[in-house]
Amino acid sequence: MLNWIVIGIGDISVRRVIPAIQAETRSRLYGLVTRDPAKAVPYNTRAWTTLDEALSDPEVHAVYVATPVFLHAPQTIQSLRAGKHVLCEKPTAMNEAEARSMVQIAEETGRTFGVAYYRRMYPKVQRAKQLLAAGAIGQPVVAELTCHGWFDESESHRSWLIDPALAGGGPLYDVASHRIDVLNFLFGQPARVTGHLSNVVHHYAVEDNATVMIEYPGGVRGIVDVRWHSKVARDECRIRGTEGEMDLSPLNGPDLIYPGGRENLPPHANLHYPMIENFVDAVLGKAPLLASGTSSFWTDWVTERAQRKPGMA
Repeated sequence: MLNWIVIGIGDISVRRVIPAIQAETRSRLYGLVTRDPAKAVPYNTRAWTTLDEALSDPEVHAVYVATPVFLHAPQTIQSLRAGKHVLCEKPTAMNEAEARSMVQIAEETGRTFGVAYYRRMYPKVQRAKQLLAAGAIGQPVVAELTCHGWFDESESHRSWLIDPALAGGGPLYDVASHRIDVLNFLFGQPARVTGHLSNVVHHYAVEDNATVMIEYPGGVRGIVDVRWHSKVARDECRIRGTEGEMDLSPLNGPDLIYPGGRENLPPHANLHYPMIENFVDAVLGKAPLLASGTSSFWTDWVTERAQRKPGMA
């Protein structure tokens, strides 16, 4: 039985992470780390107000880091050095250097380190990877992913996302990171990146839109466009090749359309459950980790380069 602690009892923890741990038969919600112990009462489990206290318990095996981005690196590194396995919310860190240090410490300690890029576990994304390898659209040449919506800063549980000191960036960090990671999962290690960030409608301290173009060694060009100023919601994913097109739109939906085929492959009802299951498999040596820190690092690599001004090295 893998004893988990969760750091932070926010929206994602309550709706997905904690229920996923409770549903995974080889896992146990051993405790929670929160500044407000009252939040832990409904779960009838141990509660600590500091991570130091929680990590001193030898019965803790795995840590889920569900805090704002600025805490990901220090809390992950502290947990790894305490001998715990770590699954961290996305994006991995505030910058490439932090992400690299997290991967390095995981290697040094020999602990399992994963990042919550759960879309890698979507059945249709897995199937798309198979079809691309089989040549279903010939040679892939361009992939376009968009995620547009309206960010309401009055939602108190999300207001931290517009503070760069807490979140690192705006939609580039929040929603583009998932789509950049999907591209990396499908097409491998990125080679070059350009990005354009601006504030068109909302004049937050972070951008309200970002467009990123990624070049892959195989010749694929990935384009990710994310916006917090659109009242028309979009969640598009299309991959074009020399012999056809693959459509996964909406990315969070079940449909996968490609030349000669249409499949309905819905994700798990709890999007975090397959990720928790895969993480436990990896800890137990039964399967490779699909969203490892090592592979997830490349999303931070892309994000950092997307924010560079023209002419910067």
